[in-house]
Amino acid sequence: MKKFAYILFALTLFALGACRNYQDVQPFDEIDQLMAIPSHLPLPPVVSFNPANKKAIILGRKLFFDVTLSANNRISCASCHLPSKAFTDGVALSNIGVSGNILHRNSMPLFNLAWATSGLFWDGGATNLESLSIGPLTHPDEMAENILTLPDELAQNPDYRTLFAEAYPEEGGAITIQKVLKALAQYVRVLVSANAKYDLAVRNPTAKILNDLEIKGLKIFDQKCNSCHDRSQHLFKDNNFHNNGLDDTFSTDHELAAMGRFRITGKTEDIGKFKTPSLRNLSYTAPYMHDGRFATLQEVLNHYSSGIKEYPTLAPQLRNFTLSEDEKQALLAFLKTLDDESFTKNIAHKPKYLR
Repeated sequence: MKKFAYILFALTLFALGACRNYQDVQPFDEIDQLMAIPSHLPLPPVVSFNPANKKAIILGRKLFFDVTLSANNRISCASCHLPSKAFTDGVALSNIGVSGNILHRNSMPLFNLAWATSGLFWDGGATNLESLSIGPLTHPDEMAENILTLPDELAQNPDYRTLFAEAYPEEGGAITIQKVLKALAQYVRVLVSANAKYDLAVRNPTAKILNDLEIKGLKIFDQKCNSCHDRSQHLFKDNNFHNNGLDDTFSTDHELAAMGRFRITGKTEDIGKFKTPSLRNLSYTAPYMHDGRFATLQEVLNHYSSGIKEYPTLAPQLRNFTLSEDEKQALLAFLKTLDDESFTKNIAHKPKYLR
């Protein structure tokens, strides 16, 4: 059984019957699918200033894949967040932005962000999903868009005039950058991944779903990894920031990108601390860490077994941390049970004309 995270508008029947002439409006049951939350996950926090809105999700989905949102009309949000890669891009540090310069952070996955409550990006620089897109949209090395002129550019497209009017009928359906950001947030908020082999085992506790090696890996995970990658709500993250021992020196170049949470707070106790990512879909989201330095999961586990570097802000649970070769192999087996192929292949994530 599935439950809905949001209250749907009572005007659905009217919306279903309305006449439309643009390609990417999908049947509302497809949006219902995206809005459905598996029963073993908690309900996400309600966002009172941007309540769930099916028409806004459709609008946000179109915007997410539209290169019009970049200065050169060549880059979309999806250029660095591909559905097939669990909304990452498969490279360590991208250079496909408008300037062609190499970025200094790895593209983070976008799934299950409806539960993010302590800031977004590797350093927590965005407060919520509504503010998440403004940085990539405007940064000269990413989409470099002029957000003052973007609404007028979108208004030249009759499809957008209709979509904005239906999603946000206030103010005569005027297109504004605030509505662009809210619609993008609506779409990202319904990117929910929770249908992996692990989830099947959780929903069927009496069935033999996981094999012996995977069960062994789960037990090791609970003993050694769960403190940061909390699975109590099956999200495999703790909404916090940690120094996981990657470095013992930190460059101040490139907007303090290597300094982690310190870039936002200015507190020395936050040097080298980065947001804990979810461990779901790791087979699709390589390379790993905030700078993409590890190409494989084996390299990640080798780091934790023998590569942790001491620094005053190092997470306490990583001091004297060890992993044997047997433990690493069991962990690898378990981590693969978190791969959700139904999520990476879900055609509902894309507008119809891109399928």
